[in-house]
Amino acid sequence: MIGKSVISLDDLSIAQIQDLLHKAQYIDAHRKEVSHTCEGRVLATLFYEPSTRTRLSFETAMLRLGGKVIGFAGAQLASVTKGETISDTLKTVSNYVDVVAIRHPKEGAALVASRAASVPVINAGDGGHMHPTQTLADLATLQSRFGRVNNLIVGLCGDLMFGRTVHSLIETLCRFGNVRFVLISPEELKTPQYVIDRINATPTCSYVEVRDLASVIGDLDVLYMTRVQKERFFNEDDYLRLRDTYILDEDKLSLAKPHMAVLHPLPRVNEIAVEVDDDPRAAYFEQVKNGMLVRMALESSVVGDDLPGYEPLNPKEVQA
Repeated sequence: MIGKSVISLDDLSIAQIQDLLHKAQYIDAHRKEVSHTCEGRVLATLFYEPSTRTRLSFETAMLRLGGKVIGFAGAQLASVTKGETISDTLKTVSNYVDVVAIRHPKEGAALVASRAASVPVINAGDGGHMHPTQTLADLATLQSRFGRVNNLIVGLCGDLMFGRTVHSLIETLCRFGNVRFVLISPEELKTPQYVIDRINATPTCSYVEVRDLASVIGDLDVLYMTRVQKERFFNEDDYLRLRDTYILDEDKLSLAKPHMAVLHPLPRVNEIAVEVDDDPRAAYFEQVKNGMLVRMALESSVVGDDLPGYEPLNPKEVQA
């Protein structure tokens, strides 16, 4: 993985993904030992749209590995306001740093950035397209809750059209196989056809599309809630009409399995009631911690710094 950009998890083999999850667990148990792994390294966080968790998570990951961080949070703070292209920004920033994390509102921007950069680029979210490191956090959370990331019934609820976290997760779970997806959304926010095509192309995976959360929640091992994203709508009336379609509260949760895991990429608005936070099935703040750990694993991997004492799961496969 040394020198490799990660725009989609399709850029990584299953063995490499499994090794990153294994690394994240190792890091969590050996935080002091790994705290100097990336000394002398610099990460650039180029965030062309607002972010709290993802940007701070990338930055904290590098700082906890002993490296440093530069960057900006908002296009208004960058030379894009002067007309500079992403390619020129990346060609410039590549001279300063060892790795770049980029978030951009336009689909495909991370790929453009990776082609211009001379250092590894990690996609921190490009429009409604992909969000690979959030998917790594999701997988790490499933692994910790169930000891596996497949042989599960996974419900995804809310904005399935613009939700890049949903698209990344479905496509990656299809690679592991043996997952049944329950896609819960209003008609206007249905899962895009290219994601459905990915499920259909996977013999061991299947899906059903429904409108009513309460009618299926009892079947689920995992419920992945999403917010209706105001920033993706051109018409505010449509947003206001759809934003409260699904709200997970104690009453709905009472219909679920005792060990169902509730995930959410955050930020939430009102789609999960605060009362749910104290339920042991709530896993979304656990996802936040896992997000930092998998980003530590990924950042150290792409710059080629070995974690002291770490032994890969399958060394030959991971190097492939």
